[in-house]
Amino acid sequence: MYDTVIDALRRGAAGEALAAAQTLADQQPDDLRTLRLLAAAQRLAGDNAAAMATLDRSLQLEPENADLHLERAGLLLQSRDLSGAETALAKSVGLDPNQFPAYIIQAQLAVGRGDLDEAERLVRTAARIAPEHPYVAAVEGVVALRRGRADEALDVLSRASQMAPDEPMLRNSLGFAYLAKGHLAFAEQAFRGVLQSTPDNVALRALIADIVRQQGRPGEAAEELQPLLDDDTMSPALHRLVGELEIEADRLDSALPRLKHALARMPGDRRTLSALLTAWQLREDRDDARNTLDAALATHAQEHDLWLARLGAEAFGSDEARAVIDRWLAAMPDDVPALLARMSLHDLRGESELAEAAAQRVADLEPGHTQAEMRLLDGLMTRDPEQAVTRLRSLIERVSDPQVARGLRQLLGFALDRAGRPADAASTWLALQQEIVDERLPLPSATGFVGPWPELAPLPDNAPGVLLMWGAPGAMVERLVRTFELGGAPMLTDRFGPQPPNDPFQRFDTAHALVAKQIDGAYLASQWRAGLPARGIADRNVFDWLLHWDNALLLALRPYMPEAMLMVALRDPRDMLMDWLAFGGALPLRFESPLAAASWLAGVLSQIADLHEQDLFPHRLVRLDGIENDPAGVAQALAESMQIEVPVPPLTSFGPGRLPSGHWQRFAGVFDDAFAVLGPVAARLGYTA
Repeated sequence: MYDTVIDALRRGAAGEALAAAQTLADQQPDDLRTLRLLAAAQRLAGDNAAAMATLDRSLQLEPENADLHLERAGLLLQSRDLSGAETALAKSVGLDPNQFPAYIIQAQLAVGRGDLDEAERLVRTAARIAPEHPYVAAVEGVVALRRGRADEALDVLSRASQMAPDEPMLRNSLGFAYLAKGHLAFAEQAFRGVLQSTPDNVALRALIADIVRQQGRPGEAAEELQPLLDDDTMSPALHRLVGELEIEADRLDSALPRLKHALARMPGDRRTLSALLTAWQLREDRDDARNTLDAALATHAQEHDLWLARLGAEAFGSDEARAVIDRWLAAMPDDVPALLARMSLHDLRGESELAEAAAQRVADLEPGHTQAEMRLLDGLMTRDPEQAVTRLRSLIERVSDPQVARGLRQLLGFALDRAGRPADAASTWLALQQEIVDERLPLPSATGFVGPWPELAPLPDNAPGVLLMWGAPGAMVERLVRTFELGGAPMLTDRFGPQPPNDPFQRFDTAHALVAKQIDGAYLASQWRAGLPARGIADRNVFDWLLHWDNALLLALRPYMPEAMLMVALRDPRDMLMDWLAFGGALPLRFESPLAAASWLAGVLSQIADLHEQDLFPHRLVRLDGIENDPAGVAQALAESMQIEVPVPPLTSFGPGRLPSGHWQRFAGVFDDAFAVLGPVAARLGYTA
């Protein structure tokens, strides 16, 4: 779809590129990649004003997209008055300066279309003409950034900015280099310098606001953008962004008008609807939610995301929720999300036959629909597991998407297990794990450190509480995390998301570095605390879900974070091994073989046994055996462990059921060697053979 435009851009055929890109943009006006190619074609054709307008439109759709800001930086260079640059080049290198800006502009165009090899070739040519010119450094820095070499980019751009501190293109690139390194305050300063020369740059102001928000100042971020909202032509996405910032700043009365303004112009926008539901929930204002969403549905009854939001305004499973679903299906009789909502409602009420009928209707409308097929298979697994095996094999043969096929093969393992064929189930799951082993992270190596330990520092006065949470694969720690999240705890899960914090806890080698004295425990603690504001936590309790645990981390925690407590999710290690095999884990670690996985699991759990037996640090072991599929049981276990009240999450909070406790025994004779490896640590942790 994009190849015609890209090929024309590479050949320098401006007319062909512009015509093809414009055709694409007419077909899909909100597609970011199309808009980026259109801007590149307009630049190649010499229409800088149109290119700038296209990029600005892209940034209104996604104002926090760093790549779009970088491409706009390239356009800033091309749009400058080059006569002054020609004079400076003539004086400094004595060469014809007309060639230099041409190479720079071509290099920027290459960066814009993602052709980094061509950009590097062009900038090398430009560097032979004027090696010290800041434009050379600007392009080199941008290319390094796009290749993921942030340290190199920062070094190049910092040195160049000392020679040309007021050059907007250079400052813009430097800002992104700081951003890539997580130096938010320096990035903000650099971008504000650019904004002084282009005060009407809405996209740049939105980026600055986002950087301010990341530093834990959402109120200031909202105020940064507030003056722009007086312009009636401003994108509703900007109103949405300000509303989201007002929610973060706990200014709900200011947030709601902005979000309602955005909803009126983008009635099906999921991000707007999500923010509104959050604001209404915080205000406990169901009536305003109902009235606002009903008014929107009166004129946009075919927007199923609006219906989903309207359903979210009611307690799921209630009579009011049933009435909303009935209205939804009356307006959109064959809408799959509506039918799925009805299916879930029936399941929640124990109306299995009606739920299965809704699932069958979805499967009729969309053959192979994953959730509907899963529900139909769930019924078959209960009534006739062998029939479920047959249906799954038929589905696997028909699907073309490898990811869908993998999911169905995982279910085939469950069906075989239900049908009393554990060896076949095990071989099915093992085959899946072998296929993806190269896509998974290597198992973190243990330090083996057993002391001596530094003294445990006294608990500081009035320090906010810190709960560090961890569980090995198969422990189902994510169910503890989800329960805390739904209960309103200050739960941080960003370590497992696309924008994780850049602190020592995020690196697998930190424990080894502490043992080798390559980093100091005080440094770990200070870096962790310094990162909390950007993660939305300031001077209050925090629950932080960790990627990995090694007892050597106590070299930092005991003397420098005495206010912390460690919570470890725990199950019978042999059940954990089976769950890891069948489901994987929140952290995608390699499962190379049952024996290798069991050996690694025994090692990390032995450290937990040491921690518990020697009471090395304040901790809680939360055992999920027998309650792993029971939200009420998990909430009760957490409440008893922490001596606090923990709200019971909805029955559907945990998603599909997992293998129950003790299920590992069904695989006796299949994984005996692996179970034998885990036997000693299981006994230490209180589990019998």
